[in-house]
Amino acid sequence: MSKFQHLDCCVPVEADNPAIVKNNDLCALCGHCLAVCQEEIGVQLHYDLLKNHDTAICINCGQCSANCPEEAITVRSECQAVKDAIRDPNKIVVFSTSPSVRVGLGDAFSDQPGRYVEGKMVAALKALGADYVFDVTFSADLTILEEGSELIRRITTGSAPLPQFTSCCPAWVKYVETFHPEFIPNISSAKSPIGMQGPTIKTYFAMKKQLDPSRIVNVVVTPCTAKKAEIRRPEFNAAGRLLKRPEIRDNDYCITSKELAHWLQEEGIDFNDLPDLPFDDILGKGTGAGVIFGNTGGVMEAALRYAYEVLTHQKPPETLLNFTPVRGMTGVKEASIDVAGLTLKIAVVYGTENADKFLQGDVSQYHFVEVMTCPGGCISGAGQPQCHSIPVTDAIRMQRIASLYSEDERMTLRNSCDNPEIQTIYREFYKEPLSPISEALLHTSYYDRKLEK
Repeated sequence: MSKFQHLDCCVPVEADNPAIVKNNDLCALCGHCLAVCQEEIGVQLHYDLLKNHDTAICINCGQCSANCPEEAITVRSECQAVKDAIRDPNKIVVFSTSPSVRVGLGDAFSDQPGRYVEGKMVAALKALGADYVFDVTFSADLTILEEGSELIRRITTGSAPLPQFTSCCPAWVKYVETFHPEFIPNISSAKSPIGMQGPTIKTYFAMKKQLDPSRIVNVVVTPCTAKKAEIRRPEFNAAGRLLKRPEIRDNDYCITSKELAHWLQEEGIDFNDLPDLPFDDILGKGTGAGVIFGNTGGVMEAALRYAYEVLTHQKPPETLLNFTPVRGMTGVKEASIDVAGLTLKIAVVYGTENADKFLQGDVSQYHFVEVMTCPGGCISGAGQPQCHSIPVTDAIRMQRIASLYSEDERMTLRNSCDNPEIQTIYREFYKEPLSPISEALLHTSYYDRKLEK
């Protein structure tokens, strides 16, 4: 007998799940949550709850909540803790916003989905009391240099197995750890952009501003509910280890775009009437390559731009700045590209059930594989406002995707290595990709969760 009810139509949610909360009293037994977890995410297909000691397995993607019309499953909010930090005069509250927030947040304040609201987003956070607002596209660029350099090293030296899988999506990483631990060596050791942003703020930024890192409260704003679990991984206190103050966490809180929208509405802030404000400097803007991280295929496209320049010592051609084979809403996309005499075979996947089927094929033929859990990528993470549509439709997803690509095309700098702030931080602090300090702060390891089953 299970402690959970209605397992024939409902996803089981543990009370201590860091990403989502379930209110059984609101459940209409519609089965939408179970359907998405089985058909798109794949978790409920691949384990037996009772054989797992009646403990629910969850990769924290939150897509069950995004597909729940009754809001019986919702995002676990951390807004109150962030409000308390803002009110504390001894705390310095730093917000960092993921690429997709700027094309999702506006959906809560308009019937026009996918609006690019970066400037108003920054202004909104300042209005709520942020001391600093940074852009995670900065650390997306940082991720490309680290992950791209790791890929080149794997290909040229055989230092680790191929293909290299991306590590930006924490739900995907947890899926591999839980269901396919044999592929753990294939996952890039590079942390996600948020995983890199936190320790960089509490070391480099704190040093530059002469701030006590123990006073800094790092808050990430993201479309991703799985980030709530990721920032709580025990090993994600790299800054604290380096500073010999292990109690310091790299990131302290994670709020979603949806939580931020609700907070603004509660405060009576007229989002559409806000001015456009810029990000703060040092960890400010990223390049176009960082912006497109929110789209399925975006990480791959950004990595190819960087790898091409490193291997050929030439700027990437227009075909790589608009690499259509990895774009769009197809669940599995494949392509080959010739770079400096090497034919790179790549694949882009979204949906962990698609990834599960992909892993059962001949993956050895590929060099690099990008996987994201949510349909269309982070742009439809479960923490995004839903624009009067439950679930979010592909038409809305395509508008968000197009908005990020349009911004990339508008930008002057479109390759991560061209970001002057990235060049400065390597010169002053990280030295070079894969350096000892980069490995200490920007890279991580994974573990076999199959033992937990």
